[in-house]
Order: sequence, then C-alpha cells, then structure tokens
Amino acid sequence: MNDLVRQHTALGETDLEWLHLLVSEWQLLSDLSFADLVLWVPTLDGTRYVSVAQMRPNTGPTSYQDDMVGHLVPRGRRPLLDAALDEGRIVREGDPEWREEVPVRVESIPVRREGRVLGVIARNTNLLTVRTPSRLELTYLQSASDLAQMIAAGSFPFPGQQVDMDASPRVGDGLIRLDAEGVVTYASPNALSAYHRLGLASDLVGQHLGTTTTELAPSRGAVDEALVKLASGWAPRETEVEGNSGVIQLRAIPLKPKGTRIGSLVLCRDVTELRRRERELITKDATIREIHHRVKNNLQTVAALLRLQARRMDSPQGREALNEAVRRVGSIAIVHETLSQNLDERVEFDEIADRVIAMVSEISPGKVDCRRTGRFGILDAEVATPLSMVLTEILQNALEHAFTQGERGTVEVSAVRSGTGRADGRLLITVIDDGKGLPEGFDPQRAGNLGLQIVRTLVEGELGGTFDMVRAEPRGTKVVLDIPSSPQK
Repeated sequence: MNDLVRQHTALGETDLEWLHLLVSEWQLLSDLSFADLVLWVPTLDGTRYVSVAQMRPNTGPTSYQDDMVGHLVPRGRRPLLDAALDEGRIVREGDPEWREEVPVRVESIPVRREGRVLGVIARNTNLLTVRTPSRLELTYLQSASDLAQMIAAGSFPFPGQQVDMDASPRVGDGLIRLDAEGVVTYASPNALSAYHRLGLASDLVGQHLGTTTTELAPSRGAVDEALVKLASGWAPRETEVEGNSGVIQLRAIPLKPKGTRIGSLVLCRDVTELRRRERELITKDATIREIHHRVKNNLQTVAALLRLQARRMDSPQGREALNEAVRRVGSIAIVHETLSQNLDERVEFDEIADRVIAMVSEISPGKVDCRRTGRFGILDAEVATPLSMVLTEILQNALEHAFTQGERGTVEVSAVRSGTGRADGRLLITVIDDGKGLPEGFDPQRAGNLGLQIVRTLVEGELGGTFDMVRAEPRGTKVVLDIPSSPQK
C-alpha cells in the first residue's frame, strides 16, 4: 500500500498512517457486512482511482475471485465512487451488478480524515446466497451500517488505537450489542458461551454488561470501575477477564454514527485453553531452565572436587590428567549455564566458543595467542554440548603438543556455516596452529590418545560429521571438522 499511495496519489504521510489504521481495523467492517472491501484512492492528477487495499469477509462468500490491489480505473467508469468522493456521503446502488453470473450489491463509503475525503471504500456484497436474515445477521448488518457512517464522518478508526487483528477478538468469536446505557440488546451464541464459561447462569440480554462482568470476575478493588466502563463500551479498549476458571478477552467499540454514542459493540473470545497452555509452557520453560542451572552447579561441584584432588596428587601425569578432566567438565557446564538463561533449547555458540577458548588458554604459558574468526551462530543443545567438548579437546591438544615451553605462537578457530536452513545446514570448523606440526607417520584416525578418541567418537558418532588432522602450511597443524548444524535424527 505504501508504494501505491506514494507512486500514484497526493496523500501525505499522516494520511497514509490513517489509511494503515483503517486497514488494520476493516476486517471488522467486512465481517459485519458479509462483504468484500476495496479501498480506492484518487490519483495525483485526479483522473483515475487506484485500489490500494482489499479485504475479503470471513462470514460470507467473496465477490472478487481475483486480487484487485493495484488496479487503475478512470473517473466516470464507476459513478458510485465519484459520488462518494465528491459529495462525501455513503452512496448505495439500487440494482445489483452481475459479475460472472453472480449478483453483487455495490456501495461506496467515503474515507474521511479531519474533514477531507482521502478515498472511497467500495463495499461489494455477494447476493447469491441471500436468505431471510436471522437476528444475528440483522445485528451484524446494523452494526456494519453504524461503522460505515463513522468512517464517512471521520470518527472511525480510533486514533492511537491500532489493533493487532491476529490477537484481538473477531466478529465470529463472539459479538455483544449494547445500548447507550451499556445494557445488552443482543449476544451471539459464542459470546453467551464465553460468559457461561465465566460462571454466568442466565441469559445476557437485558443485563448491564459492565456490572455483570465485574460480578463474574474476582474482586479487583479500584480496577472494578475501569472494568465496568470498558465492558459497558464507553471507550475503545481491550482487556481480559478471568473468573470461575475461565478467561475471556473483551474488545469494546463505541458506536457514534452521528456523533453521539448510541451504543457499543463488544467482541469477546474464550481464551481459557490458550492461557492454560501458555501457563503450562511458562512453567515448563522455567523447569527446564532450572534443570540446566542445577546441572551446571553440579558440574561445577564435580570440577571443584577434581581440582582439589589434583592438588593432592604427587604424580605430575596424574595431576595433569585430572586438570584435563576439569576442563572437559567445565566445557559442558558452560553450555548448561547458557541454556539456563534461554527460553528454548538453542544457544548462541559464539559466546560458548569464546569462553571455551579462554578456559583452555589458561594452560598456555602466556605466549600463545588463541582467537576466533567467523561465526558458529545459533545451535541446538544436542549439537552445542558435544561440540564444546570437541573444541576443548582440540585446543588442549594444540596448546600442549604444538609449542615448546616459552615459544610464541597462535591458534586460530574459524567457523563457516553453509546451507539455507536448519535441515541442510552445515558447519565447517577449522583449528590451525603455527606450532611444530605432526610427527612423521601420524594417523589421526588411529592415534590412541584419549583426547583424540573423544573427538572421533563425538564428531562421527554423536554429531554425524567428519574429522581430519593434517599438516598446515607453511608449518603447524590444521584440524578440520565438518558437521551438520542441526541434530541428526
């Protein structure tokens, strides 16, 4: 719509904002009218109209099989558009139009803002399924007529009240019509069912909705007066009411077709099950985070015990073995600590990689520089946990065996992601050092040291990837990991 309005019309940004506000609300008018809506705006030279938005009803058949947005028609071809734009009034046609053997009633509603007519809404009703209207349909149509008059007068939509139609109640969810005093004159079956969920044992018609709603909801102290006003339809507001183990969502729309409030529409939706599931998810998320937090604490306790034991060891080899175990446990603890702070089982692995690099760098005599390039991105916990251990083992191996005591050097960890989605994504990880390189005849697939055995097992077994270790040029060692970026089923 932005492009069409800016390209073809003389409307300014504030006018465009008003049209956006209207379009965010007009599903309500379409559903109440059982009709398609097309918004036509006059072009810059005034000789044509351009259709900038379209809405089909959820409550009836459409009148347009094709998309109308972007169509241009000259003035004079649709006299109802001309009359509504020039005279600023709602124009109705006596005889229906026939479109592909379907009779369509056409009406034009001027869109007014601050005394100016910005465009015209063409309301097109498919008459093929017309029958004797029920009380519900009559209420819908009368409410639609009131809203149309408010649009023509410039009093609807309500400024500053942009609505998220995906979250707000819709016409089919439940509709209540109130008179000027807030008394119910009509309640749809869905609306009545929602109030029964709150604990209402009688009919709604004839009752003051604000008072009834407040009585059904738990005592809210000073908030009761605001709830009475909202449920009585005095102002355009939304709220949720909870009572008797039920939750309903209310949206009030004051009706002022001639400038004076004649009543209100209240849309309502039973959201009891939705809120129950949300609470369950919140509880589940909190439980999962607490579990990760406790696992992290337990792993840190294990690492502390191993560290204490290492200090009591007389054997240098035994002490080093325990320190390696401390780092292995620590790498897993880092993942669980990150998971304890997230709402899902996915983590930003770059932060974990940096912490693993910092942790393992503690064993360096201080002259080897470890750094990361590239991005790992977000990974599932099932990938992050074994990958953190693999990274720990590879870095430990590089720092312990690639450099002699006091030798300067660098170890670089690089990560490159490929693929368009989680299903086909891959992660290429390269760890390069400029140390003394591999000994002659070294075979990484058969080397018996524990660290490399752990790497092979995790990369090939758990991660479903490949692992290789080769000489780097001009010197040093290069470790290459190629793994899927999502868990393998």
